[in-house]
Amino acid sequence: MQRILYSLSGASGQHYSPHVWKIIMSLKHKGLAFDLKPVSFGDISSIEDGSFSSVPVLNDQGTLLGDSFEIAQYLETTYNDTPSLFDGDGGLHLSRFVESYCKTVLHPTLAVIAVMDMYNIMSDADRAYFRTAREKRFGMPLEDVYANRDAELATLPEKLNPVRDLLATQDWLGGEKAMHADYVLFGTLQWCNVCCADPFFAATDPVQMWFERMLDLHGGVGRKAVSEAVAA
Repeated sequence: MQRILYSLSGASGQHYSPHVWKIIMSLKHKGLAFDLKPVSFGDISSIEDGSFSSVPVLNDQGTLLGDSFEIAQYLETTYNDTPSLFDGDGGLHLSRFVESYCKTVLHPTLAVIAVMDMYNIMSDADRAYFRTAREKRFGMPLEDVYANRDAELATLPEKLNPVRDLLATQDWLGGEKAMHADYVLFGTLQWCNVCCADPFFAATDPVQMWFERMLDLHGGVGRKAVSEAVAA
């Protein structure tokens, strides 16, 4: 049986989900072949056995999983003869910390920054779903959310100071090589890299230098960022 990773896709094939990107990079890290299958918001409820409400969803030769961190742990345990995503409990706990940091500090800001860019790359059907869901979440029209973009963008460099300070002295969050903690942060920033046209950081910013290294990993899969190129 084949290995399939389901991913939200823009109208032109852009894979923008931060959580899917964590698993794209983790599968590549492990050297595991997979097919990347684009889906719309309307497709999610019919993925595989119909029990999923979000992506990523991984069908690993019959085993179904739907949470990005659980998928990473599953890959680590099931394919323990391949390169490690965590290098032990310390790396696992670091990855959990980065997951929480991204969820609580970065995602709320990036959700405002990228809201209209995401909307603009979607199909018409996904735009209708997204507008309804996000306007309910924010309690205002998307255009009013987007009006706060510049203010949120101005806070982003400071919110990345903890990782900027670390990356000024080492190449990867985990130290000598990329690991799942790096993939978690990469997925978060790749979300906007795929959707938004303009770079957020100067070329000499340690965060941007790290992000460029991440884009080059695994055959430059992060730079390609379209279904035809990402699929293994």
